Amino acid sequence: MKKSSIDRRSFISRLSMSAGGLMLAPQLHLLNQQPRKLGIALVGLGTYSTNQLAPALKQTQYCKLAGVVTGSKVKGEQWAKDYGFPVKNIYGYDTMSQLADNRDIDIIYVVTPNALHAEHAIAAAKAGKHVICEKPMATSVAECDAIISACRAAKVKLSIGYRLHFDPYHKELMRLAKEKDFGVLSKINGDRGFVMASKSWRADKKLAGGGPLLDLGIYLIHGASMAANGAAPLAVTAKYHPVTKPEIFSDVEEGISWNMEFPGGVVADLQTSYQHSKDYFKATGAKGWIEFKEHAFTYKGLVVETSRGPLNYAPAYQQALQMDDFAQCVQLNKQTRVPGELGKRDIAIIKSIYKAAETGDKVVVKV
Repeated sequence: MKKSSIDRRSFISRLSMSAGGLMLAPQLHLLNQQPRKLGIALVGLGTYSTNQLAPALKQTQYCKLAGVVTGSKVKGEQWAKDYGFPVKNIYGYDTMSQLADNRDIDIIYVVTPNALHAEHAIAAAKAGKHVICEKPMATSVAECDAIISACRAAKVKLSIGYRLHFDPYHKELMRLAKEKDFGVLSKINGDRGFVMASKSWRADKKLAGGGPLLDLGIYLIHGASMAANGAAPLAVTAKYHPVTKPEIFSDVEEGISWNMEFPGGVVADLQTSYQHSKDYFKATGAKGWIEFKEHAFTYKGLVVETSRGPLNYAPAYQQALQMDDFAQCVQLNKQTRVPGELGKRDIAIIKSIYKAAETGDKVVVKV
């Protein structure tokens, strides 16, 4: 046994000195030692954290729920009990700086209302933690820049919660756009909305930063850019929908329709609303089309057809795949496929759409 052990060490040593060994040695190490799961703390324990992210963290391979940041100590203690992390890993929004001393937590996932994203993401970065910021990244381009700068200064990684980049149906959309199986996807249509029966923070501009365009329309914008092979639009036009419930929609739009012109003659006609239920997206090329008939941008139950027939992928836990991917980016020091610059791009597009709706003019998009 002793001789075998020496021979093995000698072999690995010689292997590591060769060019091939330099590539294989880390893999041999990983075979013998499973990397620890990175700890994630959720900032904000609302519906998305409760119903999507926390359950997803029970399914992840490379990360786990290790703490929370909340305005309610009682709620935090219940989460600690339910998910098995120590009460010392419960923080308030005003004590996020203390995260710097907690080695259990590697990543902070910001899931507070839109207008608070910048404040909490910057606080996480200053505490030396890697950051996932839920979409929309912020409510202004300046806030996006501030988040990006804070993460660079702290030398931590930043990712945006664009879970659909990890969904097999949307990955197929991106593949079709890149490889042009159906030709250039030059005609894009989409509609996303739900009926808001009573006023919530999403209809409060101080917290939301805008109405359904920021909340729901961002999916359509992102989907259209996917269909345009990752391009940003060159110009936009837009029109607000008439307000039917002024008691709810006093300071944000109730609905909006807009058109985006992409390079190469690609055009997208899209709309979003808090007064009708829809989740639809279609991209058409000269040789075929892909149509998300139902649940186009939701978590599960997608119904997707193409001109070649329906797509039927195994169900994917989008949030688990998203968080695992970022954990691996941290562990392996890789760039995330959904960086802060992508979130900033979409906010710049949204601001251009709002300007077009307010002025009635075509607006050139600067990203």
